[in-house]
Amino acid sequence: MTKILVIGSSNTDMVIKTKKLPAPGETILGGTFLMNPGGKGANQAVAAARLGGKVRFIAKRGNDLFGNQTVGLLMRENIDTDYLVKDPDLPSGVALITVDATGENSIVVAPGSNGNLVKEDIPMSVFENDKTDILLLQLEIPMETVEYSAIAASEHKIKVILNPAPACLLSDNLLKNIWLITPNETEAEILTGVKITDIGSAEKAAVVMQQRGVKNVIITLGETGAYVKSDEFTGLIPGFKVVPVDTTAAGDVFNGAMAVALAEGKDLKEAVSFANKAASIAVTRMGAQASAPYRDEIQ
Repeated sequence: MTKILVIGSSNTDMVIKTKKLPAPGETILGGTFLMNPGGKGANQAVAAARLGGKVRFIAKRGNDLFGNQTVGLLMRENIDTDYLVKDPDLPSGVALITVDATGENSIVVAPGSNGNLVKEDIPMSVFENDKTDILLLQLEIPMETVEYSAIAASEHKIKVILNPAPACLLSDNLLKNIWLITPNETEAEILTGVKITDIGSAEKAAVVMQQRGVKNVIITLGETGAYVKSDEFTGLIPGFKVVPVDTTAAGDVFNGAMAVALAEGKDLKEAVSFANKAASIAVTRMGAQASAPYRDEIQ
C-alpha cells in the first residue's frame, strides 16, 4: 500500500449553481444548492485514498456539526484520522462556492480552525516512523506550519509535494525543501512574475522556481495538460478533452493522484498522465470530494 501524509485544510463547501457568476454588487437567482465536504487538504486526501493510497490526514476542525461530519466522512474513505485535532474555540472551516453554467467557479473561504493548525499539532513521529513516502501540502493552513512540515519531512528523506494554492509569495527556505511544486498558470505567475501564455513562458516560470531551490516543477494548464520541468523529463504532457461541469476540485484531485502514482514508483511522466486522467474525470462531476474518481474508473 502507498503511504501518503496529507497536512492541510478541511472545510464544508456550500455550493450554488447559477447561469453566470455575479458581478460586484449584483444579486442573481441561482439554482441548485449543495452542501459538500471540501477543503484542499481533505480533497487531496480523499482523492489519494480513492485511487488506492494509504493516507493519513492531519488537520484541525471545530467542535461542531461540520467537524463531526468531516471525521465520519473521512473514516468512510479509509483515511487515518488519528491526528485530526479538535479546536475548542474556533469553528470548522466553510467555503461559499458559486458555479456557473460553464463549470467556472468563484470561491470565498472562512478558514476557522484551519487557520489555527500550528506546528505543535503535528507530532514529529509522523515523519520519523518510516511509514510515509510522500508529504502533500497546500496553503490553506498557516505558512509557519507548512514550512515546519516541509523541512521536517525533507530532513527525513520524505518527498514533499506542494500545491501552492491559494497562491502567495513563498520563502526560499520553504522552496528548497520542496521536491515537487504543482502551481496552475495563475499561481505560477504569482510565484515567479512570469505570465503563462504558452509553453515557452511556462518553461521560463519553471526555471525561476528551480533557481529558487525546487527540484521538480509541474505547471497545470487545464485541458491543455501539464508542463513538466525535471531532470528526468521536460515538456508538455497533454490533457484530456472533456465537457466540464464543475472545476472546483480539479487541482486537488490532480495532486492526490500525483501523490499516489509517485508513491507507487511511477516516474514523473507516468504520474502526470495518471493525474491528468483523474482530474479530467473530476471536472465532469459536481462537488469537491464527491467528484474524485476511483481507481477502476481511470484504468
